[in-house]
Amino acid sequence: MSEPTRRGGLFRSAENGRGFTGPTTGDQRRMLIDVLGAQRATLELKCSGLGPELSLRSGEPSTLSLLGLVRHLADAERRWLRRVLAGQDAPALFSSAADPDGDLDGVTDAPGLLAAAWEAWRTEVAFAEQFVTEAPDLDVEGDDSWRGTVSLRWILLHMIEEYARHNGHADLLRERIDGAVGL
Repeated sequence: MSEPTRRGGLFRSAENGRGFTGPTTGDQRRMLIDVLGAQRATLELKCSGLGPELSLRSGEPSTLSLLGLVRHLADAERRWLRRVLAGQDAPALFSSAADPDGDLDGVTDAPGLLAAAWEAWRTEVAFAEQFVTEAPDLDVEGDDSWRGTVSLRWILLHMIEEYARHNGHADLLRERIDGAVGL
């Protein structure tokens, strides 16, 4: 007789093994980078193997979709790292003042939209990773219209929270699409 398997452990592949494997002690920067990296990898895992299905909505009246989450998180990475900390003039890619939910509402299964969203997300993640690596310390600051002065430390914590919350949404969205569940 086989042992029962936790439902949450069924969505694993050879590549992702045991999920979070980063350090549990040590340097704060390394730990924050590793936890955020694991959250980013979780988003990719939840979207793996899907194409146009990434644009499927959670259900009325919500416009939430996996592709919308990718677009939303690309805009979040861009806002906090490029605009707030690096001081670049980098408007959001998928939302705007006129369409603040454009990242979610603008999702369709149109050809090219999926590839553009992933390319934007990967570009923003690469910029963020480089910025964090090159920052002299976690106390680097930037000014944000919403929060005021924020540090790199706060932004990394916020991004971990942002990804973790939306990865929970991704769990439910993926299960709705094809029944895949777990880590």
